[in-house]
Amino acid sequence: MAKDPVRVLVTGAAGQIGYALVPMIARGIMLGADQPVILHMLDIPPAAEALNGVKMELVDAAFPLLKGVVATTDAVEACTGVNIAVMVGGFPRKEGMERKDVMSKNVSIYKSQAAALEQHAAPNCKVLVVANPANTNALILKEFAPSIPAKNITCLTRLDHNRALGQISERLNVPVSDVKNVIIWGNHSSTQYPDVNHATVKTPSGDKPVRELVKDDAWLNEEFITTVQQRGAAIIKARKLSSALSAASSACDHIRDWVLDTPEGTWVSMGVYSDGSYNVPAGLMYSFPVACKKGEWTIVQGLPIDEFSRKKMDATAEELSEEKSLAYSCLS
Repeated sequence: MAKDPVRVLVTGAAGQIGYALVPMIARGIMLGADQPVILHMLDIPPAAEALNGVKMELVDAAFPLLKGVVATTDAVEACTGVNIAVMVGGFPRKEGMERKDVMSKNVSIYKSQAAALEQHAAPNCKVLVVANPANTNALILKEFAPSIPAKNITCLTRLDHNRALGQISERLNVPVSDVKNVIIWGNHSSTQYPDVNHATVKTPSGDKPVRELVKDDAWLNEEFITTVQQRGAAIIKARKLSSALSAASSACDHIRDWVLDTPEGTWVSMGVYSDGSYNVPAGLMYSFPVACKKGEWTIVQGLPIDEFSRKKMDATAEELSEEKSLAYSCLS
């Protein structure tokens, strides 16, 4: 039996990440090689012509799984009936801008897009916020789309998770697929904490802890952490543009694992609404280790946390609390 198409919304679809992401979705990388999709692409009116160009290319690529394309600058049309929403569009920080200016621009964008999703998306729509500040944009979206379950609103820290896997893989000269269970705690910002204390590597004699194989705690506690935290800036410096290919790929990973399950014994990092697990203040959008089954994520419980980790986890939670206050002050 052929499956019914899933409607996937990508906002900011004419931008760099959107341009990398839509062909991945149309090719089945996000939802599987047997899942037809209808792409809904939204962008702002000044990008309407570029958005139409992306639509033309999607037609020209003749993707067998692509059963339709909606390309629009109207949020209501874009959100109508969507099952999955990937929120890539946002207001980027420009030189000389204060954090509050960026926050207030994004608060108004996410408030209006939340309202459109709230009224027009399919029931049980799953939302992934990519645009920065991702955690706080997701929190605002949750506030203004109260009928979408809080568990259905997430933000992207999978890019940081994948970056951490990549650094360990390069350091140990092993395939990245042999490394698992790193954790990104906290904010998708330079305070995030990439944690390898529970990560393992597949070896001929079974899974071995990353720390045991790397044998260099100084590197793991310092350079590794800052490399992952600053990787986005390093890519901008090298490419003169922000990371688009890796962001698009990790957005696909995030949704794929959420919808199609994480492998047994493996967890991934997702920014989700905190319930107070690991003494993280409830009510923040915070990145935790999660396992996914039947379309639901669950925070992996009971991992021992050492003092070094505790400090890092608390510092990023503090930044998120400040961001939350700043965002709410922009609402009033």
